[in-house]
Amino acid sequence: MDTAKPKEDGLPSEDDVARYLRNHPGFFLQNEDILAELKLAHHSGKAVSLLERQVEVLRERNMDMRSRMSNLLDNAQHNDVIFERSKALILGMLEARRPEELSNTLCRRLVNDFDMIDYASLTLFGDPSKMGNAQLRVVSPETAQQHIGSLLRGGKGVCGVLRGEELSFLFGKHADHIGSAALIPIKPGNIDGVLAIASKDPQHFKSSMGTLFLDYIAEVINRVLPKLMRGPFIS
Repeated sequence: MDTAKPKEDGLPSEDDVARYLRNHPGFFLQNEDILAELKLAHHSGKAVSLLERQVEVLRERNMDMRSRMSNLLDNAQHNDVIFERSKALILGMLEARRPEELSNTLCRRLVNDFDMIDYASLTLFGDPSKMGNAQLRVVSPETAQQHIGSLLRGGKGVCGVLRGEELSFLFGKHADHIGSAALIPIKPGNIDGVLAIASKDPQHFKSSMGTLFLDYIAEVINRVLPKLMRGPFIS
């Protein structure tokens, strides 16, 4: 639909003027007196010259570019921090000498080093009587299925607000303080399990979130934990 004002008798329309100026970019260079006389409406209600308006537009664009650049730098610095903390987490897991040391290092670093992660737990599904003296949380597969079976069914990471029963199983006494959580199934060797993290903020872990970070940590667990379990863990 054409929104240009209809032209009066003998006068060009707004579209005609705009088209002419676009096709003749040197018009104002040849008619500087007209350029100096042009006045534009301003949001303050005052009329300003075209040059003043151009200066203001350039200033606003400059401020916008500075803001965008600042955001980019902030994001880059944040990503650097996440990378360094992730590296420290992985190295700590690789340096573990016993399964419980890996579990403790993992949960401690997740809570202490990563913003909005207030709780973390690692649970294995198996026969506790076959786990030796290692201080790991181990529950039977039947118990796990009873409490969080629906979360494990897809075999993929899950984020969002969990039911009270699920939170109690994963985080014990801390369940009442949790607003949202994320978990990822793990399979270190021939044993299944789950890694879970949680935030007090109900809006932090949303169902629409990706689980790339947890997927990465789960892969490390799946590779490292079986090597630590060969001694005290004999199936």
